[in-house]
Amino acid sequence: MDTIDRKILELLQRDATLSIAEIGAQVGLSQTPCWKRIQRLEAQGVIERRVALLNPEKLGLGLTVFVSIETGDHSHDWLKRFADTVSAMPEVVEIYRMAGDVDYMLRVVVADMQAYDALYKRLIAAIPLKKVTSRFAMERVKATTVLPIATASPSDRSRAVAASQPGEAGPEPPAADHGSS
Repeated sequence: MDTIDRKILELLQRDATLSIAEIGAQVGLSQTPCWKRIQRLEAQGVIERRVALLNPEKLGLGLTVFVSIETGDHSHDWLKRFADTVSAMPEVVEIYRMAGDVDYMLRVVVADMQAYDALYKRLIAAIPLKKVTSRFAMERVKATTVLPIATASPSDRSRAVAASQPGEAGPEPPAADHGSS
């Protein structure tokens, strides 16, 4: 992945509705090479999918809850059952296995406290848990899906530093794909 790929990803993260021509113009490529790069990034799994981001409050989903879970059972069977059960709950939008004093962290989005209570009751009835702690978000200060993509990878920076050293020639950087179709 080179600097152009990173610029393409940065643009797509901010607005996936940009046309290939608009993206290409902003990164210095014509449409065909730009489209081929995007297709390659998708095939490599760097771009997982393109989605619409929705405003939860405007959909009546005004309560975000962070749920910490501790378990006494760390077996493979328990984990599979937990993952399957919780993944099937549409209100649970993120699940993380954690290091430290909490085993799992969930981000839950629901309409209100009553909806969360119903989810909580389904959760504790479905699977044995040692401790469940709920934290309720009062205000969303920042929420983004944009990952902090550096414009140069560590290997690109190493090459640049090596090339700038007097008397030392670094490896030749790969040619950029600046096709003209």
